[in-house]
Amino acid sequence: MVSAQALLDGSTLDDSTVIARSLEQPELFAVVFDRHADEMFRYAARRLGAEPAEDVVAEVFLVAFRHRGRYDRTRPDARPWLYGITTNVASQHRRAERRRIDVMARIGADRPGSFDDRSVERVTAQQLQPRLARALSTLSSRERDLLLLVAWTDLSYEDVAEALRIPTGTVRSRLHRVRVKLRRTLGAIDPFTLETQHG
Repeated sequence: MVSAQALLDGSTLDDSTVIARSLEQPELFAVVFDRHADEMFRYAARRLGAEPAEDVVAEVFLVAFRHRGRYDRTRPDARPWLYGITTNVASQHRRAERRRIDVMARIGADRPGSFDDRSVERVTAQQLQPRLARALSTLSSRERDLLLLVAWTDLSYEDVAEALRIPTGTVRSRLHRVRVKLRRTLGAIDPFTLETQHG
């Protein structure tokens, strides 16, 4: 049985209901932060690095709080909405992302490390990382936003479309073009099958 306190604090409610109730009880929005801040931080950190990601996440939830009245209440999961805000806020930090990609592209594959705890797959991904970073640098910001949302989150194409405010068909066609472009740069390697961690 759900306690009265749980109902009051929103811990048993879906995101949409919590956001709606936060219009009357602003402190309830903390539930949305508690549920999703770590995930938004991980995404921002992979794109920009840990330090700028902290600022991005703080800004994301400030923007989300201010615009919570416009939230589409038919969507029980706020993650696509939050990923869209995170992508927009991260775009204001493009210089940091560009520097990160450029550094990744220059790093050689011969970085030292203990071979005992690395699998062949990790070694292969690590060796490919500079090439992958160079390939990412050839993409437009729109293409990179799309690719990284698909590759680094568990969002469906529909959720990615919602996050980027584009039709699902556009997600599919743009993603196809990005894959073709990256395969030309990377050879037969599909970047979606690799660990493309940037951090």
